[in-house]
Amino acid sequence: MKKTLLVLASAAVLAACSGKPAAQAPVQAKAQPAPPQVSASSNLVTGRVAETMNAAGYTYVRVATESGDRWAAVQQTPVKVGDNVTIVAQMVVPNFESQTLKRKFDNIIFGTVRNGAPASAGMTRPAEAGVPNVRVEKAEGGKTIAEVWAGKNALKDKPVVIRGTVVKFLPDIMGKNWMHLRDGSGTRAKGDDDITVTTSGSAKVGDVVIVTGTLRVDQDFGSGYEYGALIEDAKIKQ
Repeated sequence: MKKTLLVLASAAVLAACSGKPAAQAPVQAKAQPAPPQVSASSNLVTGRVAETMNAAGYTYVRVATESGDRWAAVQQTPVKVGDNVTIVAQMVVPNFESQTLKRKFDNIIFGTVRNGAPASAGMTRPAEAGVPNVRVEKAEGGKTIAEVWAGKNALKDKPVVIRGTVVKFLPDIMGKNWMHLRDGSGTRAKGDDDITVTTSGSAKVGDVVIVTGTLRVDQDFGSGYEYGALIEDAKIKQ
């Protein structure tokens, strides 16, 4: 856990859950000042594609913005030089090394790409990816997402079981897959309707899965990426 936090503390998130390509292990480098990062309250980067390449299920794009060039990695997407794009940032990773490309990036955004101008500013929610009206039954012997949030202090560092619908899946970030689950419990106003999960397993948006993992509480990875509840190293059953 300590090793994981040391690596993740250098990154800005699953999500959840927001928040799957071959693994690309980041290399921790000597601390050095990083360029301005995307904040959690304004996580859209818009500009023109100046360079792009595909590798290991990702599309890497160098986006020319008014404040300078930014590199981003998104799930493989058809884009070409000259396209106007908006990157919805979900995590910002300094000193990231792609083993597939054999290339190191001083600072790279992981997220999703949206062609054209942004519809609105601010943090996008994972469920808008296309899984409306999520509602699934609680797993036998498990808890709802709202119940986990309500009892998180008592459940801290203990195993939990949740059945939910995958509303976001981000593969191979910091050596793990990140996803967000919803089950229809909780409310957006309270923020207890969504939970972030890290796993070595795989799923896709829309899948109904049962996850079993350890609940971590109040995880702060810096740059505004904080998780009040995070299920770590989960096993997935579909």
